[in-house]
Amino acid sequence: MSSNLSYLLGRKGLQKNLFEELGKAATKTGTPNAVEMENLRQEFLVGKSTVVGSVSFYDFLRPENQGKKAYVCNGSACMTAGTQKKVHEKLGEHFKADEIGEMCCLGRCHENSAFHVDGKNYSGDDIEQLAAIKSKKTGSKEKYNVACKGTPVITAPYGNINEYYQIFINLLGKNHDELLNELKTSGVRGRGGAGFPMAFKLESCKKEKAETKFIVCNADEGDPGAYSDRYILENRPHALLMGMMIAAYIAGANWGIVYIRGEYPESVEEIEKCIQALRAEKLLGHNILNSGFHFDFKVIKAQGAYICGEETALLSSIEGQRPEVRVRPPYPTQKGLFNQPTVVNNVETLATLPFIFKHGGKAFASIGTAKSTGTKLISLDGFFNKPGIYEVDMGTPLSTVIDELGGGFREAVKAMHIGGPLGGLVPVEKIEDLTVDFDSFAKEGFLLGHASIVCLPKEYPLIKYIEHLFKFTAHESCGKCFPCRLGSTRGAEMVEKAVNENYKIDTTLMKDLLETMETGSLCALGGGLPLPIKNAMRYFENELSPYFKK
Repeated sequence: MSSNLSYLLGRKGLQKNLFEELGKAATKTGTPNAVEMENLRQEFLVGKSTVVGSVSFYDFLRPENQGKKAYVCNGSACMTAGTQKKVHEKLGEHFKADEIGEMCCLGRCHENSAFHVDGKNYSGDDIEQLAAIKSKKTGSKEKYNVACKGTPVITAPYGNINEYYQIFINLLGKNHDELLNELKTSGVRGRGGAGFPMAFKLESCKKEKAETKFIVCNADEGDPGAYSDRYILENRPHALLMGMMIAAYIAGANWGIVYIRGEYPESVEEIEKCIQALRAEKLLGHNILNSGFHFDFKVIKAQGAYICGEETALLSSIEGQRPEVRVRPPYPTQKGLFNQPTVVNNVETLATLPFIFKHGGKAFASIGTAKSTGTKLISLDGFFNKPGIYEVDMGTPLSTVIDELGGGFREAVKAMHIGGPLGGLVPVEKIEDLTVDFDSFAKEGFLLGHASIVCLPKEYPLIKYIEHLFKFTAHESCGKCFPCRLGSTRGAEMVEKAVNENYKIDTTLMKDLLETMETGSLCALGGGLPLPIKNAMRYFENELSPYFKK
């Protein structure tokens, strides 16, 4: 049924899609009303369950969002920093209790105290300026460090846009297979978490025969603690956009979709502005520069769902379906958006392509390690003396990132959660054993992932952090597979009971639950959660022992 539904939802094309129409219907009150949903159901020829199922899933569409005017960030970095109670209290001085909601990670992890008012994000000392913010007399004063140690692939300024896009223009008319081989030579792997070879996806899509193909940028950077994608979207947007154009040319795609988190309103504005600039330069549209290549962009603003960071859930989301993970095969490169061949890559991955095709695949491959080529952006949270975004060559010692670039910790820290909520929980004593690359982290039983770092201060109860991770997964699960949907809920119940009652968790039961989630979940949400829990049980056994049966 879902396959047929994908075709049906694509009959109006990309420009008018059900997902965006639902978002428009929610603009005034925060949720579409019954009449609007019925009208859309009839217009798109779908059942009521499709529309209601989608609306009820997203944080910014569901009925509970009605009337919300301000939102408090509930991301892991702000939580461990302990800033959000004050933020909520301050917002309560200006808004009614039922006008205040929550958003998951606004990407302001470098200074915490993050909140959202009237379509804009704020953090740090902004909370002291609420009166001026409400009257629109002030904006956010956000600042963070940006630096590179090694080769600046993404952080290097790209200067004049016309000159920068000569990289793309010089590729037009060149053999697609030769360009694909250049990408293979580079060895570039996905920077969003999985580390999957990018050239493999593009080659698979290129081989498919179809009138319409899509390149989708997964800019739904939902990992709490990560803001490297936001850095690119707002400060290096043309690196991303050109990367998508190059990928589309290689694969034979004629549409590029930038799917950006609703929690990043400034990113949406910047990307839309840059796309308009490209249109003005006639670098988009039909028969670009008489090359025979047709390509254009579509920006889609997401509506608050972490699971949309999973590529198949993201595609269902764009179609207007409930964003559930799809069973593979078929893979998106065979049957993706509206059942057409689709390549999905994250922001940082795509933003490497201009460097690769300016300097050559060998130049990129010469950076980093044999299996982890190129550079990696790292997000450092507010527990560092110099929080910010840092670009390092793959293979750089983690200690260099923390001590030299980050300036060390500003207070005692016992562990770092690296790579998002599904990444490894790294005790500080393991810092010297790790280098920034996929293989080093995997060898030590961790996960590099997005390379975001959320610190746990020495006094923060680890059992509370484990409870947070289970509850996060339970809230964000798409619900399609039992191990994730039920396992995360049961795990949260066990930990909550151990914290609040005289209850001891059965260690064997917890390990069985984690194994079931790890091996039985359809995607990395349920399958990845066990990693930080296992790390915590291994490295912090003494601290956790009061909550487990001996």
